[in-house]
Amino acid sequence: MAGTDNAGLQMAGADGASLVSGSDNTANVCDAAGKGDDGVVADNAPSSTGTPATAAPATLSAVSDAIAALTISDATREATANQLSADEESSSLLDDGKHTLPFITRLYGGLVMLLGVCTIPLIIYELTYGIRQVLDGKVTIDALALPFILSCVEVVVLIANAACMAVFGVQLLRSHRRHAARWAYALMPLTLAHGMLSLALEGFGTNLLGPFVQMTILVALSVTLDPALLQERQLQWHLKRMDEHDAYNRAVQADMLGRDQSGKGYISLDYFNIFWLFVVGCVVGLIIETIYHFVLVHEYQDRAGLLWGPFSPIYGCGAVILTVCLNRLWRKNPVLIFFASAVIGGAFEFFVSWFMEAAFGITAWDYTGQWLSIGGRTSGKYMVFWGLLGLAWIKFVLPYLLRLINRIPWKIRYSLTAVCTVLMLVDIVMTLMALDCWYSRVSGVPQNAPVTQFFAEHFNDSYMQHRFQTMTIDPSKSGRMA
Repeated sequence: MAGTDNAGLQMAGADGASLVSGSDNTANVCDAAGKGDDGVVADNAPSSTGTPATAAPATLSAVSDAIAALTISDATREATANQLSADEESSSLLDDGKHTLPFITRLYGGLVMLLGVCTIPLIIYELTYGIRQVLDGKVTIDALALPFILSCVEVVVLIANAACMAVFGVQLLRSHRRHAARWAYALMPLTLAHGMLSLALEGFGTNLLGPFVQMTILVALSVTLDPALLQERQLQWHLKRMDEHDAYNRAVQADMLGRDQSGKGYISLDYFNIFWLFVVGCVVGLIIETIYHFVLVHEYQDRAGLLWGPFSPIYGCGAVILTVCLNRLWRKNPVLIFFASAVIGGAFEFFVSWFMEAAFGITAWDYTGQWLSIGGRTSGKYMVFWGLLGLAWIKFVLPYLLRLINRIPWKIRYSLTAVCTVLMLVDIVMTLMALDCWYSRVSGVPQNAPVTQFFAEHFNDSYMQHRFQTMTIDPSKSGRMA
C-alpha cells in the first residue's frame, strides 16, 4: 500500500468541488489557499492541452492563512496561524530522528528486527534439512503436487516477510516515521499472502493467529506513523478549536481530503480511502452481478460472499486492486485503462478461483468452453467486463466516491472506520471458519470440537448451500496437507 507521502490535507483540487456558495468570505479562502475561480486547485489541475501541470506542494501555512482570515479577532488569527505553522514545521522534522517514537514502539521495533534477522537463517536451515531428508530417501515428495508447490511459495513469502520485518524494525528503532510507514505498507500484502497460504495448507486454526496479529499491528502503526495522517489530525484538532465554526465547515466542504497531493495519482492510497473503496466495491459489485444474473437467466440467486450483509469481497478486493494499479493512469487514454483493467481483472479472477479451490476445494464458477477460457477460471467475455468496469471505476465512479467518503464528518472519521473495520473483520473471519467447517464435514472429518459443533448446528450444510448458492465443494481438488 502506498500513499505515505500524501498529506492528510489534500490541496489537489477535487473535480467539481467548491466552497459553500453565498459566503462573503469564500473568495478570500479560495485566494489564500491557492485556488482558481472555480474552486479547484490550479496547481494540480491538468493544463488545457491535456498534460498535467506542475504540482506545487500544498502546505498547512496556506490553509492557516485562509482560515485565520475568517476568525473573529486579530489575536485569534495570529495564534491560529502561528500554531499551524509550528505544527507544519514539527511534522517536517518527524523523519529526521530528532523526534523519537515512544519507547514501546521502539521496543517493538527491536523485537521485530531480531525476529526478522533470526527467522531467515532458521528457514534456510529447515529448508536445507528437508532437502537432505529427501536426498537420503527418508522422505518422498511429489514435486507436482499442489501442497508441495504451496509450501515452496510459502517459504519464499516467509523469507521476504522476514527481510522486510528486519528493515521495518530498524526504521522504528531510528524513529523514521515516514520510512517505517512505507515498510508497514509493504509488509501488509506479504502478511496477507502468508495467511492465505497457511489457510490453504492447514485450514482455519491457530496457524492464522500470527498473520492476524501482525496485520493488526501493521495497520495500527501505519495510521499512527504516517506523517501525512498526523498532519491531518493536527489540522482537524486546530479547526475544532477555532472560534468561528463556519470556517471549519468550509474547509471540510472544500473537498481537500483524499486527493493524491503529488498529482501523480487521483486518490490518496491511505487506509481510510482503501477501506471505504473496499466496502463500496463489495456492495456495488454484488448488486451488478445479481442484476446481471437475473437479466440473463430470469432467476434471482444470492451472490453474496460473506455470511452476513450484502457484500461480495471478490468485487471489493477487485475495486481496491484496480484503484491501486490504475491510480496513476486516471488521466491516460481510456483504451489503455480498458486493456489494463481487463488484464488485471482477469488475472485476479483466475487467482481467486484457484485459491478457493486450493484452500477449500470450492468451485464458484466455471467458464470452460467460453471464448478465450483460461482453465475455466476466467474468459475473454469476463475480461471485457472487467475492462469496462475498470474504465468506469477510474474515470467516472472514483471522483464521486471520493466526495462521498469526504462527507464522513471529521469528528467520527476515525471511530466510524475503526468500528466498521471490526465488523467487517468479524464477518470475514466467521465466513472463513464456516467454510472450513463445511469443508471438514464434506470430507468426513468428525465434528467433535465445540467450535465445529457450533458451526454444524448454526451453519450446517443446507444453510451454507443456500447462502452460497454458486459454490460446490470437492475435497479432492484442495491443496490441504494430510
